[in-house]
Amino acid sequence: MSTDIRALEASLLAPVQAFLEELTAPDLTFVKEDVSDPRVVQGWIDGSVRGQRWVAMQQGAVIGLVTLLRQVQWSSHVADIRLVVSPRARGHGVGTALARHAVRAALGQDLRKIVVEIVAVDEASVAMFERLGFQPEALLVDHIRDRDGELRDLLMLAFHAADARSLAETLGLEEALG
Repeated sequence: MSTDIRALEASLLAPVQAFLEELTAPDLTFVKEDVSDPRVVQGWIDGSVRGQRWVAMQQGAVIGLVTLLRQVQWSSHVADIRLVVSPRARGHGVGTALARHAVRAALGQDLRKIVVEIVAVDEASVAMFERLGFQPEALLVDHIRDRDGELRDLLMLAFHAADARSLAETLGLEEALG
């Protein structure tokens, strides 16, 4: 089944809300915003909430969401990726496709560093991002309090654009980076 990645837009409000409702409490930790407030999702669509967002769709349903959030001031060359995939769509390459899309968008904006925060015990997500060229950069012990009140370690992975550009040039793939 084909997965289509599209920019978040007004016509996708209902499918995005349905997607968010099917996520578990641990999944919602990675959204970082209170999506129970309908103004948050509306803000994503109308641009009043900072960040670029894309959704993965299959058969008219949203099955994944990725956000590219450019940092500000002295870190304006850095962006965060926030990624969540429907439990029913995991393990089928949806997260990888969304992460690649966000990395390409970041490189097209001349961002120099992209970071993602993951619960350290989420081995599948860590492995996926490492396959995309992200490397562990920091481990913050007991940094996350999940929605059940449990403390978890946070692993920050980073992708450095200069390394990606150098590798692409070596392989003759400069056009892939924009």
